Amino acid sequence: MKKSFLPFVAAALIFTAGCQSKSQTNTDSSDRTSTPTETEATEAKTDIQTPAIDVSKIKVADAATILARKQVPILCYHQVRNWKATDGKVGKDYIVEIQNFKDQMKMLADSGYHTILPDQLYAYLNTGASLPEKPIMITFDDTDLNQFEQANPILKKHGFKAAYFIMTVSIGKKAKYADYMSAEQIKQLADEGNAIGHHTYDHKNFKKYQGKDWEEQLDKPTKRIEEIIGKKVTDFAYPFGLWNAEGFPELKKRGFRMAFSLADKRDQNYPLYTVRRIIASGYWSPKTLHNSIVKSF
Repeated sequence: MKKSFLPFVAAALIFTAGCQSKSQTNTDSSDRTSTPTETEATEAKTDIQTPAIDVSKIKVADAATILARKQVPILCYHQVRNWKATDGKVGKDYIVEIQNFKDQMKMLADSGYHTILPDQLYAYLNTGASLPEKPIMITFDDTDLNQFEQANPILKKHGFKAAYFIMTVSIGKKAKYADYMSAEQIKQLADEGNAIGHHTYDHKNFKKYQGKDWEEQLDKPTKRIEEIIGKKVTDFAYPFGLWNAEGFPELKKRGFRMAFSLADKRDQNYPLYTVRRIIASGYWSPKTLHNSIVKSF
């Protein structure tokens, strides 16, 4: 390992203007205790099953066509664990407590949402392929172990799938602020039908890439992830949600079909490389999360 990954892991928890949409910032984040839904508890439902999609045969639509389609809500999570005394005010924005995450997922299920994965989103954006009623995508960044130990079992109870964006420097590591998933756990998530995406080597700001950065941050991690899951990696999430158009050709050249940001706007010429997500804040109750989904998308 050429350098410590800890500064970049810690940096992933730093609040920046580029990491939140205005719609998210303007949503009331003080309501952490309100009742999520009045719907009575039901048997855990299973998401609508769709046939496997051969995305290799999909012709990419023009930007105007993609931008005209209604956006699918996409949530971004980092850590799912209970807050600690050492967690700062900013850090808690990225840490959703376990019971709150349970309540959020129950709210989504009770509200009729069905999770989709990148293949379905890609087909929909380019061809208008049908999606289940009230589609939503759940994503996780940074490879945190609690995503596997805490979040995944909760998702399973509702028949939900998610996309996990892997930062390869942290695989199997233990650190001061967090422990991280092993290669075996990442493989299990993939084998269970979840999507595995790319989140760089050590979370370096995409806007600053030059020279060898493309190899270190994209090429080598891609090879590592593909060796773990035995599948091609075609989706990318920007560290901090930050991007620049100059990097799009580099992503395209490497076979990435979509890249996920954290922003208000999509690039008008390359919407597939600026797919919007919002951070599900640790301060949000299920009610606040639902309001933000409605307002943001």
